This record gives sequence, C-alpha cells and structure tokens, in this order.
Amino acid sequence: MTGLDWPGTRDVVDLSLPLAEDLPCHWTTHLPFQVKTYNWFTAHRCGSHTVPDRLGPYATRWMAIDEHTGTHVDAPTHFVPPPGSGLPDAGDQGVVSVDRIELRRLMGPAAVIEAPAGPDSGRAGVSPLVEPEDIVSWEGRHGRLADGDIVLLHTGWDRNYVRGAAGRAYCHDVVTTGKAPGWPAPSVGAVELLLERGIRCLGTDGASIGPAHDAAPVHVRGLSAGMVFVECLGNLGRLPPRGAWFCFLPLRVEGGTGAPGRAFAMLP
Repeated sequence: MTGLDWPGTRDVVDLSLPLAEDLPCHWTTHLPFQVKTYNWFTAHRCGSHTVPDRLGPYATRWMAIDEHTGTHVDAPTHFVPPPGSGLPDAGDQGVVSVDRIELRRLMGPAAVIEAPAGPDSGRAGVSPLVEPEDIVSWEGRHGRLADGDIVLLHTGWDRNYVRGAAGRAYCHDVVTTGKAPGWPAPSVGAVELLLERGIRCLGTDGASIGPAHDAAPVHVRGLSAGMVFVECLGNLGRLPPRGAWFCFLPLRVEGGTGAPGRAFAMLP
C-alpha cells in the first residue's frame, strides 16, 4: 500500500470543477473570477502587458474571487440573518459561517439521487423540481436515507460547464437572459423530507441548490434548519447510488457565507 492508498478504496473521484477566467465558475450576477500574475521567473512582455520579476525567480499570482465560486459550500449565514437583527428569516443559524461548519457534516456515505425530468423541463428560466415522491421512489430501490448520509443530486448540469460562449448555458442564459431552461433542483417539500430523514448536507452538480426561478425559499428552509449545501459539483455520474464516501473541504474563511474547496469521493 502506498501513502496515497486508503484501506478498501478502489478509486478516488475528483468532484470539483476547475476555476478559470474563461469558465462559468462565478454566479452570473456576482464578481467575476479573476487571476493575475504578480511575479514570474523573469520579466517578459505579453502583448501590451509586462509580466514582472520584481521579487526574484519564482512565480505567484493573486485572485479576485467571490465566496460562491466554482465548487463551494453555502453556510447558513448565506441566507439566514443573525438573531436579534429584526430581519425576515433571522435565527440561530445566522451565526454559523463557513469557518464554524463542523467538517464531519461535510463528509460521509454518499447517496446519489438521479434528478428525474420534471414537467417544467425545457421551460426557459425555470428549473424542473425534484419532489418528495422522487426521493421516496429512490429509497424504494436503494434503501431509506439516514442521519449522516450525504445526499448528492445528479442532474448532469456540469455538461454545460465549458469554456467560452457555450458556457453561458451553465448559468448566464438561465438567470441573466432567461432564454435557456434551468438545472433540476429540489422543491421546499423535498428539502423538508430530507431534514426529516436527518440529512444535514445536500449537494448538487447544478449551478445552485435553489431552482433558477425562485432560489430563496429552498435556501432559507434548509440553511435555517442547519443544513449546508455543496453546489457546482462535477463527475457525479461516476458514483454509484450507494457505496461511495464523500468529502468536501472548504477554505476556512472567517465569517464567510460560503467558500470554495475541493470535493472528492472514494469508491469501495
């Protein structure tokens, strides 16, 4: 066994999406992801731009990045105001920022649920909904969900995570222009059923856990009950319905409403 092996593990699947300026990694109405070279091994000219070597022969870059960029976690503070603020939906979970999320909540046995094609599939700007009966149907085939399971919704939406103009189908053409259909997403009722099962971490390979046409209610219902969401996953099609072990490790941003990180699964 090498240092990279884990007892009983056949393979490790990277479930994270790469970050790049020409990929649709940022929410379409938020700060675009940017990365710039601060220092390189030697100075050289790139078109009208000079790459400097002011600090010596090594390379480093800086980033401008929204907390909800690429594969990331939503902390309760993303949609839940702090208690005592007097704001709608305020509650105790409004103090749980990303640095306060217990890591054990972000790892555990993966339950991968295929999102069925709903009646709203194909409607511009609208997400088809995953309903409670879809989850119950999955349980009938693969066993009842339980406390500690990590539920991952496999929608296949990461097929739209591509470079250039084609990548607008991932989020921009759904949310900004409203000319393309949205990713499948759970209804409030589905989130309530998962909470009843004891699920405290819900992931998706869609651009958001909330439906494109009305994202707030799902976020508020889950986050206010102590659930966290891992969004913008990839490669969920490589996981079985049961048997994989999931882990997401976010940046520990103090006070963060969310944070990017690395998601992976270990296959038995």
